[in-house]
Amino acid sequence: MSSRAENIAAATKALHGVSRIRPAEIVFWLAAVAAFFFLPDQYLLLNEVMITGLFALSLDLVLGYGGIVSLGHAAFFGFGCYVAGLLTKYGVADPLLGLVIVAVMTGLLGLLTSFLVLRGSDLTRIMVTLSVGVLLSEIGNRLAWLTGGADGLQGVAPDLLLGRWEFDIFGKVAYAYTLAVTFVLFVIARRFVFSPFGWSVRAVKENALRTSAIGIPVNRRLIVVYSLAAAIAGIAGALLAQTTQFVSLDVLAFHRSADLLLILIIGGTGYLYGGLVGALLFKLVQDAIANLTPEYWEFWIGLILVSIVMIGRERIVGLPAFLLKRLRGVA
Repeated sequence: MSSRAENIAAATKALHGVSRIRPAEIVFWLAAVAAFFFLPDQYLLLNEVMITGLFALSLDLVLGYGGIVSLGHAAFFGFGCYVAGLLTKYGVADPLLGLVIVAVMTGLLGLLTSFLVLRGSDLTRIMVTLSVGVLLSEIGNRLAWLTGGADGLQGVAPDLLLGRWEFDIFGKVAYAYTLAVTFVLFVIARRFVFSPFGWSVRAVKENALRTSAIGIPVNRRLIVVYSLAAAIAGIAGALLAQTTQFVSLDVLAFHRSADLLLILIIGGTGYLYGGLVGALLFKLVQDAIANLTPEYWEFWIGLILVSIVMIGRERIVGLPAFLLKRLRGVA
């Protein structure tokens, strides 16, 4: 009995060590806050980076922890965009209340579609997620009287944030709002992945058959993580709709899901910060190249991404390897 108790104590100590907050994490979030004060000309870009990072974090929960490859994750992002836009336009203009409603509705959409996604092999799952994204995109196009169709949903004007701050055209309030929401959701996601439930989800990814043999309901675990990821992706979409005050069919386009996978290739999967770091690097490079060569920026982005795959992410990613290793240590 004493040996068993010692083993449990050692395992508990090891898990606490893995889940502890590391200095690099504090540096990361302090840098994000510092950007608010020292980069006033970049609020709009920073807001976009943070929204994309939150969106990528939601896919990392599905892919990096659940092991489900999704090519249609933009379905939840776009759904959240349109729900937030329609709520704002037709009566629920409070931004925070809109986020709560979007989270519930997108989570329910993730729950309903999870039963389709979890059927079959990995290839089947890829095609099902892609089909869900295409289906929602077509529905948005067909319901042009409601969504605005190709012209986009206009007239999205949220109320003052907390009754005090108006979303200005420079993006100052937008970035502060998005940063705060992203941080809160990141903390929730972090606690989730380091909880006993989260560790069981990792076990499912590593070996679903063995996990099932010891009595863990595999599908239930995947349904929960898929629904949670859908809710977070929906919130990211809602943030985009509220801060830009416009929604178009582009939010449901396939390229958003594809870009998300590329972002996770850059940042890495399975340690939460991969989506945030990848989004930062991807958007900064995209913005710089678009300013230099507006006509051919997609070519250079593609070339850089091919180089990342061929040469290796650690050798060319534009953050010190030291920082990446410290951030990767959180999971």
